Amino acid sequence: MNLLQYFLFSPSRTVFSASGKSTYVHHNDGDLPDVHKKLPSSAGEDRAMLLGFAMMGFSVLMFFLLGTTILKPFMLSTQREESNCTTIHTHIMDDWLDCVFTCGADCRGQGKYPCLQVLVNLTHSGQKALLHYNEEAAQINSECFYTPKCHRDGNDLLNSARDIKEFFDHKNGTPFSCFYSPDSQSEDVVLTKKYDQMVIFHCLFWPSLTLVGGILIIGMVRLTQHLSLLCEKHSLQSEMSVMLQTAKLKKSRH
Repeated sequence: MNLLQYFLFSPSRTVFSASGKSTYVHHNDGDLPDVHKKLPSSAGEDRAMLLGFAMMGFSVLMFFLLGTTILKPFMLSTQREESNCTTIHTHIMDDWLDCVFTCGADCRGQGKYPCLQVLVNLTHSGQKALLHYNEEAAQINSECFYTPKCHRDGNDLLNSARDIKEFFDHKNGTPFSCFYSPDSQSEDVVLTKKYDQMVIFHCLFWPSLTLVGGILIIGMVRLTQHLSLLCEKHSLQSEMSVMLQTAKLKKSRH
């Protein structure tokens, strides 16, 4: 067996690279040596993959939580349009409403709060309606402008209601912004919207950004591993080419 046949058909041999490290190459039937299909990943790549999957899982959790707490109530709530309102009459009802307050871990008490009613006029239609602070206040109590946090001090609750009443009384027919439901037959409008378009944007933007970031991290790690595999194949092919040329030169000299 000459030297060229040895390099081509020998089942196994040790190759010394330019760096001085030996590489054991095994192949059969004259085929070029095959590189491992999957290179072992480093600790940094494993951490990056774990971070990517964690970001994807966290984004799914954010979608679920924000979707059930904010997006779903927003989609199910009545869509309201902006208009102008003018105050017609404000009144604190004589009959206070019952409420429950907590004063500790195992402490509960019964209390009462004053119900402030604000009657307004919709400028665009001339319709009279009760004004509420937001959609949540309208759902809790459709008769009152807002539902304060219940506690023992009834005078404090009454003073807060009087301050709000004085604020609307000082409007003196001055139009202010409000929101009404054009499709609803209920005569109620809200002063502010609890969930606006910007809140919905943030609920969708940040989970989506986290999801895309996790996908990019995993994709970059996979791309790095693929490029490393290609470099390994190219390196072995270069070594084989050099060895074949060396064998031909030695054979020609002999």
